[in-house]
Amino acid sequence: MQGFKEFLLRGNLIELAVAFIIGTAFAAVVTAFTGLVLSIIAAIVGTPEVGKLLVGPEGHQADLAPFINSVISFVIVGAVVYFGVVKPYEAFKARKKVEEPEAAATTEDLLVEIRDLLKTR
Repeated sequence: MQGFKEFLLRGNLIELAVAFIIGTAFAAVVTAFTGLVLSIIAAIVGTPEVGKLLVGPEGHQADLAPFINSVISFVIVGAVVYFGVVKPYEAFKARKKVEEPEAAATTEDLLVEIRDLLKTR
């Protein structure tokens, strides 16, 4: 069980999961934006099969709702992931962080420190 616990708490796994969730949510935004751009192009060209446009030739209108909904969903998913996964994980990691002892100073570091102290006198 200890190995499984270490596997789950490893930073790379959490970061990868967060990246996957955000990437999936962002895909919806990109898809909706692509649809919006295609509908604008369709209105300019005059092909109604691509979608509706804001106000274009022959009364076409762009459907902005899917794009706006995607952006709002992306922000909500991002907030849930950040406040529900990332923040608690960082807090847990900070509590479990073991204080690492300071690395032993090398002879060169000690000599530089002695030199600097002698200069100040």
